[in-house]
Amino acid sequence: MAKQNVSEQFVDILVRAGVKRLYGVVGDSLNPVVDAVRRNSAIEWIQVRHEETAAFAAGAEAQITGTLAACAGSCGPGNLHLINGLYDAHRSMAPVLALASHIPSGEIGLGYFQATHPELLFQECSHYNEMISNPQQMPRLLQTAVQHAIGRGGVSVVSMPGDIASQPAPEKTVEHALVTSRPSVRPGDEEIEKLRAMIDEAARVTLFCGSGTAGAHAEVMEFAERVKAPVGHALRGKEWIQYDNPYDVGMSGLLGYGAAYEATHECDLLILLGTDFPYNAFLPTDVKIVQVDVRPEHLGRRSKLDLAVWGDVRETLRSLTPRVKVKTDRRFLDRMLKKHADALEGVVKAYTRKVEKHVPIHPEYVASVLDEIADEDAVFTVDTGMCNVWAARYLTPNGRRRVIGSFSHGSMANALPQAIGAQFTDRSRQVVSMSGDGGFTMLMGDFLTLVQYNLPVKVVLFNNSSLGMVELEMLVAGLPSFGTANKNPDFSAIARAAGAYGVRVEKPKQLEGALKDAFKHKGPALVDVVTDPNALSIPPKISADMVTGFALSASKIVLDGGVGRMLQMARSNLRNVPRP
Repeated sequence: MAKQNVSEQFVDILVRAGVKRLYGVVGDSLNPVVDAVRRNSAIEWIQVRHEETAAFAAGAEAQITGTLAACAGSCGPGNLHLINGLYDAHRSMAPVLALASHIPSGEIGLGYFQATHPELLFQECSHYNEMISNPQQMPRLLQTAVQHAIGRGGVSVVSMPGDIASQPAPEKTVEHALVTSRPSVRPGDEEIEKLRAMIDEAARVTLFCGSGTAGAHAEVMEFAERVKAPVGHALRGKEWIQYDNPYDVGMSGLLGYGAAYEATHECDLLILLGTDFPYNAFLPTDVKIVQVDVRPEHLGRRSKLDLAVWGDVRETLRSLTPRVKVKTDRRFLDRMLKKHADALEGVVKAYTRKVEKHVPIHPEYVASVLDEIADEDAVFTVDTGMCNVWAARYLTPNGRRRVIGSFSHGSMANALPQAIGAQFTDRSRQVVSMSGDGGFTMLMGDFLTLVQYNLPVKVVLFNNSSLGMVELEMLVAGLPSFGTANKNPDFSAIARAAGAYGVRVEKPKQLEGALKDAFKHKGPALVDVVTDPNALSIPPKISADMVTGFALSASKIVLDGGVGRMLQMARSNLRNVPRP
């Protein structure tokens, strides 16, 4: 049997760790690894047009599958392009292994062509970031990187000079069993008992849920019923907790709607479940707060806590729920459910009134129709900006759909690359990229990746010829909009020229048919929808403090927004409120 080189050993370890694809752009120092992938039938090289796309795609794949994904960039500028997508993956707790190939080892530190210091550059967006400078470090260093990414949930970066990659792998190396899943973390009995006592003493309890409630829907519902608690959520918690939820009071935050804000401020005890909600201006300061999180570094960094509980949500509630007293007073819960339904009734007209005559098209209407006709297990990837608003308010979760975006990092241009990674996990599953024209054009070159691999991603382009969220930021600051207008082409013509399906929609009556036709198409498709640039959005509760760092405006051109099928659920929940 021929002796392995370092590249071959590197690729074999990725395969053992469950990696199915390596996203990247080939080049010089990376070539030995790419050649090792070519000769290994268990892993596929995915050629993208920009390394940032590679990192976003790997991060999305990891979020869909819950397993390790990988990307790679060649030395210097190549791996530098990975950094934005890696920041997003890291802040999303997506397990990603990034290979940053390096200049020849003998030239490091001597100002060589394309020289950078990846071990410094990626430090902030990784749990582990080390360089293989000697073949003897293999396979232990890579195995350590894999376990950091999976075990801690985030990014590991391995730098490797091209000449090291081509050298023979060391003999008699030790390859240990790899960690490929994370354990459950249960709080101690003392913390559970303290939390039980606080809940039993509180007359009004509210739950506010984030992405840490993934896999704990049943436990949250059982607990909410036991303590008669309204349940609000952050954007990243929407897909996990809003569906089949008779206690739902909507979403708080800058994209919020409904009564979540009131429910979190009018309770005696607020329990934050698996959320690292960043906008502390929306959190109360005069109620008791408990936070439950599997990552202890998240505890207390957004608000002052009366109790910090280190544990994952499902295990915590499984231990806690049987111990708390059953509450019988539903008055607070029922009042919040009514406020929620009333709030949604007040804004639903924004997308239903005369939509067939409104040109340019209301983006709310586009999102509402999209929600109605998309598959029940569709994956939506959502661009940062106004597309976040429409996804938050119109996409209806059901426990099978997924919604992925740059919700923590807030990068532009994420939706198309994330759709690539999501679609590679399952070509038969519907994947829809909700793209803004600003984000789409930033990484538009990778629309060609859809064509090259015949990936059936459907790009629904909300084309308002502007950077809408930035215009809001300018309005907030009292500035005239400047530098926010985009002179756009007919994107459907570009799609057709690239070999994909493309259609342009300028009138509301054309929309539903155009979307259905695109969804029926077996390959990649783009629906270029010309939308109203004046359709902007504000949350239900704002103050001056909430403006900082985000887009809010009280301008008359701002619409209240709508809420799609969420109103139906709110009405249904309200009907279940017992009558005196």
